[in-house]
Parts: sequence; structure tokens; C-alpha cells
Amino acid sequence: MYLIGINNLKINSMKQIVYNSVTCLECLKTLVSYHRHDYQTCGCKNETMVDGGTAYLRYGGKDMRKLSLHTIYADDDFELVRQYATRGSRGVNGDEPLTWIPLCEMTDDHLEAVLDYGGANWHLDIIRKEIAYRLNNTKCVTQNV
Repeated sequence: MYLIGINNLKINSMKQIVYNSVTCLECLKTLVSYHRHDYQTCGCKNETMVDGGTAYLRYGGKDMRKLSLHTIYADDDFELVRQYATRGSRGVNGDEPLTWIPLCEMTDDHLEAVLDYGGANWHLDIIRKEIAYRLNNTKCVTQNV
């Protein structure tokens, strides 16, 4: 979050997070927080943690020097965004365990279904960018399963 003071007026400007993770350099476990209040911890003696998903960044550990942060924002290079922006899925019928699928691995039909279903505006914008990306890049091959 950036706070800029202009004549005693503060303007709040936040970049949209699409991927929020931390690697514990003590146990080498990478923790990913996918959504608000998705608190994850490694459980080793450093007690590394991450929280906030795409809503906010919260991380910590006993020794902060033993953390490696990895955050991707919506305005980063789209080649990177499409690899890290995810959508939770419980399968076509909604009865499978929750998995988080990167946009670049989603089928065209899945992307269209997400647009039909809805979601946060910033996330739907990224889905639309992925669809346009695929139309404009012949090197991107997707399967409709």
C-alpha cells in the first residue's frame, strides 16, 4: 500500500495481488496464500507464515532473514501473471477436492465458464486477457476437455 500526503490529504493506492507466497529458507517449504484469511505455516522451528491471498500481504517468521517473498501483481508482465494467477476449482460438477489452477493451464471452456460464473472484476479482467492472449499467440496450445 502506498500512502502519499498531498496538502494533508492521503491517497490510498494499492496494486492488485494475484499471487502471494513465501518460502521458508529454514525448511525450504513454499507456502501459498490463495485467498483472504488463507493462513499457511510451514511448522518448522522458524514458524514461517503467509496470509492474505489476493487481498493483502502478511508474512512472518521467528527470523525474517529466513524468508523469501514471491508476490505477483496484476500489472506485472502478463507472461508472468498468467502463470501465477489462479482460480479455485472443484471440477466440472463441483464435487471434487478444491485445486488451484493457473490461468495458463485452464482450458478455453473453463475460462469461458469462469466469465459466465463471475467473480472479482480484476480477476475477470485477467481471464479476458488470457483469452485474448491465446487468440493472439499461436504458440499457446490449449485442450478442451
